[in-house]
Amino acid sequence: MSRRWQDPLAPLETPRQGHVGDAAQRLAYPPGVPRLASRREVLARAAKLGLAAAGFGAAWAAMRDPLGEGALERPEVVRLPEGGFAVAEKAGLPKLVVVHGTDALAMLRAGLDALGGIGRFVSAGDRVIVKPNVAFDRSPALGATTSPDVLAAAVRLFRAEGASEVRVLDNPINSPEGCFHRSGIARAAGEAGARLILPDPVHFRTLEVPGAELIARWPMFYRPFADATRVVGISPLKDHNLCSASMTMKNWYGLLGGRRNQFHQRIHDIVSELAMMIRPTLVVLDATRVMMRNGPTGGSLSDVKRMDTLVLATDQCAADAYGYETLLGRDPQKLPYLELAEKRGAGNRNWRSVPMRELTV
Repeated sequence: MSRRWQDPLAPLETPRQGHVGDAAQRLAYPPGVPRLASRREVLARAAKLGLAAAGFGAAWAAMRDPLGEGALERPEVVRLPEGGFAVAEKAGLPKLVVVHGTDALAMLRAGLDALGGIGRFVSAGDRVIVKPNVAFDRSPALGATTSPDVLAAAVRLFRAEGASEVRVLDNPINSPEGCFHRSGIARAAGEAGARLILPDPVHFRTLEVPGAELIARWPMFYRPFADATRVVGISPLKDHNLCSASMTMKNWYGLLGGRRNQFHQRIHDIVSELAMMIRPTLVVLDATRVMMRNGPTGGSLSDVKRMDTLVLATDQCAADAYGYETLLGRDPQKLPYLELAEKRGAGNRNWRSVPMRELTV
């Protein structure tokens, strides 16, 4: 007798405090998984137990394991599917499609048709992850986050094609609730029929990335990926003060947990390793609004240029090289992470040698 498929993200309990609107769904701790207590809760429990303030420090020290993390149970180590979530290459089809227009739904549909049709990327029953960049608490007009219109269009197309579920997720730098609300992504995802997943400690696992150095084994927002069948990245094109530009490969940084800020010292290495970590089904470089300077956070409309362009690709390295040169007006040969990513097999930074189409809708 066949086993009934069970959603690894369910059953759900009442969400913890924090709210991003009725359209968005929050994941909470499943039954049987203890929630991590906050410092405030620890203090409150201690007070209920009658610990005096003077003696609490000693009691707290006594509860600590003198061996530190070395005494903890080793975390579960997981891997993503070999080959990732990439689709098979097809002769005669472009790997890179550039679409100009003002209607996000029409632009995405035209781009997908040019790449071989949406059915090449999403089929009935697929569980699709859509990863936008929602790193900062910024309004859509500032170009720091993925356009909610583009995200909603993608979700609607995937749902119409028969995807059983579309999951939208990110691990923002600022407060997740604030970022998803202010960026408009929470509302867009909910209204389009996606399931919004905010980061929670129980969603992270230690991911093993073969061939990587910095993230050979690193906490990753893994749980929603456990049974996913397709992964699509939708990232804004923007200036970045550390790595020059944030595009499709840098977008996967939002899946890392742990003390990821330490990677800022080797930013080009980490971006190239992110391209090894996630082999996506499709990437969309959102250049509807482009932050030309003062990235990645921006804050002024004067930093933003309206370009009304989407770049769809099965080669994320080529997509980034095209965006960097053609839209930002910079030399991709001088962007270290493109060369590193190419050497690690993530794609081709010489976008002119990649089969390509350009459309206006």
